[in-house]
Amino acid sequence: MKKLRRLVAVLTLVSLLSSASSAFAADDTIKEVFTDAFYGAAIGALVGGALMVFTHKPLDNLNYIAYGAASGVLAGTAVGLAKSARAFAELENGRVKVAFPTVVPELVVSPASGQTVVAWKADLLRGSFN
Repeated sequence: MKKLRRLVAVLTLVSLLSSASSAFAADDTIKEVFTDAFYGAAIGALVGGALMVFTHKPLDNLNYIAYGAASGVLAGTAVGLAKSARAFAELENGRVKVAFPTVVPELVVSPASGQTVVAWKADLLRGSFN
């Protein structure tokens, strides 16, 4: 029972410290995700408009622009989230930052059966060494 209390205390301390240290980084992350989503929407709308031109009646297919913009928002958001994925402990400019890791899905092909399985991955440690 004593070990459980210690574990709860340590996890509470880590969560408090990680939320305090990542509060400033959250603004940059949100800004980056929204910027990538906006650029994705713009590029998707352009691609949808370009594909619309190659149809027999372009004015009857204006929904190509909307579909392109919607898929661009989804792709841009995915790129923004992938770029801002965090690890449990991160070494940056000689300082250690502790935060909750980002859980990322990953497709893995099993060599024995050939089936594709979704695996969930979370980085525990990340750093750059110069």
